Amino acid sequence: MTLSTPTANDVGVRVGIGGWTFAPWRNNFYPAGLVQRRELEYASRQLRAIEINGTFYGAQKPATYAKWAAETPEGFVFALKAPRYVVESKRLAAAGKGIEAFVHGGLAELGDRLGPINWQLGPGRPFDADDIAGFLDALPRELDGRPLRHVLEVRHRSFASERYVDLARAHGVPTVFTDATQYPSFADLTGDFVYARLMRSQADEPAGYPADALDAWATRARAWSQGKDLAELPHAGALQPDGPPREVFVFFIGSAKERNPAAAMALQSRIDGAH
Repeated sequence: MTLSTPTANDVGVRVGIGGWTFAPWRNNFYPAGLVQRRELEYASRQLRAIEINGTFYGAQKPATYAKWAAETPEGFVFALKAPRYVVESKRLAAAGKGIEAFVHGGLAELGDRLGPINWQLGPGRPFDADDIAGFLDALPRELDGRPLRHVLEVRHRSFASERYVDLARAHGVPTVFTDATQYPSFADLTGDFVYARLMRSQADEPAGYPADALDAWATRARAWSQGKDLAELPHAGALQPDGPPREVFVFFIGSAKERNPAAAMALQSRIDGAH
């Protein structure tokens, strides 16, 4: 299945995967005989977004970002994992130079393919209100006149608190909803878009998740896109009243990784078919 090209008015939910280079996807997700250099071209026509993990290990060259943009269709976006040299800083509030170096190190070459930047904090970093506030203040809000979208992924259970939720809302930065048992998993809406990373795909399920689970996530993703908060998911703070529509990003990450493309396509088809 190849997705139709979305327009600015009909993309409420983007479903994707992490990366596009993974050997078990060959002759599985990718057609037999597809050369590796065309895998991004193919994947970006089956999915609406891809989260790039490679940028966590080091920023790419501007020419690389430009090449990625050129290989993908209109309406497709990349989410980028921010570099570990920033998110592993001893003091996040003092990481401004690293933040600027990454953002101004070629991301503009992605143009309208640039989606959210995921600042993923390590599980060993507890919540420090002053440090997090300083970090969020340092995140640039635009690049060459184009708004930037930032999302914070927290992995220490001390973040599951009303104080953190209030702080993130004050800065307008969404918090990743990570559907995983090893990390804090709370779905409080703290920004103007939603970013979920689903990590429970199963090797014995051809579509990664059972059909009823995919149906449930399709319902949740549509509700998020309609501006609704979801009482059925865990929260650290109070539920929010219905608000304006939100763009939603859902990525199938890790777990039975070989099934994640099938899961993403199955979920996207459910969402698109409900319009």
